[in-house]
Amino acid sequence: MTGARRQERDGGWRPRALLPALAAASVTVPTMARSEWLAPVPFDTMGSGGLSLVLAGLTVFATTTSLIYVRERTRWQKREAKLAADLEAARSHQERLSILLAADPQVVVSWKGRDAEPIFEGDSGFLGAPGATLALAYGSWAPPVDAKRLELATDALKQRGEAFNFTLRSKAGPFIDVEGRPVAGRAVIRFREVTGERAEVMTLRGELERVTVGHAALSSLLAGLPHPAWMRNADGRLTWVNAAYARAVEAADPAVVAKNGLELLDRTERDAASRARREGATFALRAPAVVSGQRRTLDIMELPTATGYAGFATDMSELEAVRADLQRQMDAHVRTLDRLKTAVAVFDGTQRLVYRNSGFDALWSLEAGFLDGQPTDGEILDKLRAERRLPELGDYRSWKAAAQAAYTATRASEDWWYLPDGRTVHVVASPNPQGGVTYLYDDVTERFTLESRFNALSRTQRETLDSLREGVAVFGSDGRLKLSNPAFAQSWRIQGGDLAASAPHIDEVIRLCRPLFPQDEVWSELHSVVTGVRDAREDYSSRIERRDGTVLDMAAAPLPDGATLISFADVTASVNVERALTEKNEALETISRLREDFVHHVSYELRSPLTNIIGFAQLLGTETVGALNDKQRDYTSHIVRSSGALLAIINDILDLATIDNGALTLEIQDVDVADTIAQAAAGLHDRLTDTKLDLKVEIDPRTGPLRADGKRLRQVLFNLLSNAIGFSSAGQTVTVNATRTGGDIRITVVDQGRGIPAEVVEKVFERFESHSLGSSHRGVGLGLSIVRSIVELHGGHVELDSVPGRGTRVTAVFPAQGVPLSDAAE
Repeated sequence: MTGARRQERDGGWRPRALLPALAAASVTVPTMARSEWLAPVPFDTMGSGGLSLVLAGLTVFATTTSLIYVRERTRWQKREAKLAADLEAARSHQERLSILLAADPQVVVSWKGRDAEPIFEGDSGFLGAPGATLALAYGSWAPPVDAKRLELATDALKQRGEAFNFTLRSKAGPFIDVEGRPVAGRAVIRFREVTGERAEVMTLRGELERVTVGHAALSSLLAGLPHPAWMRNADGRLTWVNAAYARAVEAADPAVVAKNGLELLDRTERDAASRARREGATFALRAPAVVSGQRRTLDIMELPTATGYAGFATDMSELEAVRADLQRQMDAHVRTLDRLKTAVAVFDGTQRLVYRNSGFDALWSLEAGFLDGQPTDGEILDKLRAERRLPELGDYRSWKAAAQAAYTATRASEDWWYLPDGRTVHVVASPNPQGGVTYLYDDVTERFTLESRFNALSRTQRETLDSLREGVAVFGSDGRLKLSNPAFAQSWRIQGGDLAASAPHIDEVIRLCRPLFPQDEVWSELHSVVTGVRDAREDYSSRIERRDGTVLDMAAAPLPDGATLISFADVTASVNVERALTEKNEALETISRLREDFVHHVSYELRSPLTNIIGFAQLLGTETVGALNDKQRDYTSHIVRSSGALLAIINDILDLATIDNGALTLEIQDVDVADTIAQAAAGLHDRLTDTKLDLKVEIDPRTGPLRADGKRLRQVLFNLLSNAIGFSSAGQTVTVNATRTGGDIRITVVDQGRGIPAEVVEKVFERFESHSLGSSHRGVGLGLSIVRSIVELHGGHVELDSVPGRGTRVTAVFPAQGVPLSDAAE
């Protein structure tokens, strides 16, 4: 609105603008003394001439004033029109500049003074750093060396006005032009992405440098190889050879070899290589050749390339000599092994028999035709088992897999085979470095007998079983008890000494055990496992609970010799613990249901009637149903305030119960922190006024929006401000500030009240912990508990710092990006 229009709206004009005009007006007013002016003038003393003079003066004054008003109004209208035109031109100029700046991916940063805050224009997305302000965080998008150079150049520009111009490559990939210079008293830096042909040229230049360096490295590597290497053109003519090739053909210089076309291979090999080149195939051959005047064996390979052919030759003469020497040694070893009594069998990597000595044939007495056919290790073991020349095993497959594990082992292993014919064979399996296994079989029957081994094994088993806490019983294939430990008799309260000595049948053992566990189904199943009534021998397990309260885990496992091992483990303690845990879990579920019922009843049975009370009390307070006296108004006001406080307590309890049940759902959105603080403060305006407190709000411009539930954020701020107001005294100041630190937004409420003692600080966030600390503030102790619960639901935390006598600082720290959607839903 212009000045003239404002004057018209106000019903007058600016006196300051009219003073000069009035001073210049030629109006003559009679001069009278002060006493004469103030003295009453009788009407009869003033003649008609004096009255005419006064009227004329007033007419001249009004006319002059009107002319001045019209002239000033015209002048202000012209000035307003000029200012509007200038504003429109400035806006147009700004729009053109914005379009020009947005035409290219760039960011412009300027400083008005050395210590002034930078001003950013543009978007730094092309730098790989979202947000224009991150353009000055050089380390986030530029390599370390370039980032340091940019920091030094920026300081020189701001302090001494030194211009600079760099082109560098960002971490995200694009090339960036960075230009800094002083402009109209400002330090200005422009970051611009290099695009188009110039960016393509710079990329190709970098690729060329990389390829050049790689080509030079490969050329140096090939030139220094101790093996001959060469390159040919498309016609098959030599174009380059290394120094090893020149030495092989006894030439002084590799260039001379390429110029004269000196070939390393004989004509036969050259013709074969020419045919491979014509067919576009790779040529590979092991052939003899004369190298430096000596006959050598070479592995030759020549393969096509983009511009011709490349080849190299590896001297294999020493390898061939070693191989021949190895063959001679192996022949000597074979002749030696054939004279040994120890049976030797060598299997290759495919587990096939490649060598056996005469001792192997004598030990196992297998058919020569079968062994000459190079059978596998598994086939030999199967044949030996079919002819009952292997130990009697209950689980042959597992034993066979363990025996053949030597093919993948790194160390030699040994085993003892107790054959059915009474022999004992010591087996050593030694993995071969080139793959396969060498077996050594020694017949050690003369040193060990089956009887001694059996006795030693029996003693070991007896000592082991006797020391076990679990009851163990072994029944033979005839169903009679062969072995048992004392724990078995003790657990079933069987008297009569050693049961195994009398070898009772399974039926007799079941009869002795039945008084403590009379269920026939389990005993019938156990009887069938022991006596072999089942079609296949397999494991059996069951849990039995005896009459005396003892719980036993019973397990039956078949043994290799046809016997059956039965074990009884006492699991009474673990079962009791499991039952206790089950009962506790059921109790917790009952408590959870009771809590949900409580929340439902509080929500319906308390909050609904209380809402009616508040509504009717407010209706009485408005006196729409009838006038109230002063005492009635006072009572009604108390009802409304008390009911509101009770409703707030109920709502807080419901919120905490909802949070505990995991049913609180956050409605995450972008929340303006400043608006939310203002809304929370508006609800406490009356309390601030009544307590004569000042509220100071400080919002950092860089705070930005917060991803949060706006309603819950207002609840947090309301509780924090209410708590600060309650513990502050008249004349003090409550401060609210918000700032961004890293990836977090910190909202702090500071009061100058009494402070909180150290012994109370740890309890203020607990529920129903209310401490007045000598103030008039009263509460049920749920406000700060709700604050902490809501902030933690957002993925943040609450910090409290208080000094008695100096006030309290409470900070709610929220992640700027907000809680993930999955967590918010939970």
